[in-house]
Amino acid sequence: MLEAKRISLWAGTAQLLKEVSLGVGKRELLALIGPSGSGKSTLLRVFNRLCDLDRTLRVEGEALFEGKNIFARGTDVASLRREVGMVFQRPAVFPSSIYENVAYGPKIWGERRRARLDELVERSLRNAFLWEEVSTRLHADARALSGGQQQRLCIARALSVGPKVLLMDEPTSALDPVSTLKVEELMRSLKRSMPLVVVTHNLAQAGRVSDRAAFLMGGELVCEGETNTLFASPPPVLRRFMEGG
Repeated sequence: MLEAKRISLWAGTAQLLKEVSLGVGKRELLALIGPSGSGKSTLLRVFNRLCDLDRTLRVEGEALFEGKNIFARGTDVASLRREVGMVFQRPAVFPSSIYENVAYGPKIWGERRRARLDELVERSLRNAFLWEEVSTRLHADARALSGGQQQRLCIARALSVGPKVLLMDEPTSALDPVSTLKVEELMRSLKRSMPLVVVTHNLAQAGRVSDRAAFLMGGELVCEGETNTLFASPPPVLRRFMEGG
């Protein structure tokens, strides 16, 4: 579904990614792990061309979505970002109602039928495990929700436009333990229907939710494999990282 082929990325003269080759398959959750500054979030932004927003960045290599290079001339970047959704570290809800936050994406893509919008909002909130908590106050200010609820609302907003892949950049780092467990349960549910690529500094979380893990350091892919196998018998450099060395 999504694959990096010898992706390198520079910010000016500084190389942030060094010929990274990595892919994620259908119904799979891939965890990107590694120390701060290792290139995890940068790689995530390559996958839906958010790197385009910084003109100082230069990319070489190929990033394939459904077998097609997303950097090819003529790529519809807006459509790409619709199909390869993104959830960020800190929830950024819009200053509007819960309903309007979720309906925003479908409206941008031309949906105006109220019945269809109602259907999409409910389905997205259910898929984000939030419907039962907000169904009676859909027109309340989304900013009044708790941090964990706001993050799940952002996930619902991403889901409302029907992505085929979901990228998540440390989605629980700003959340309390209870909210973290809810989002982890949500990730396990979502991977039944789409691939997820999740950046996390929490190795225990990677062990709980991911099928495969990839360890990056200094912009290089050091190792990757099935999470259980990789964590049970880590190569020396990963072992040192796991031990906090």
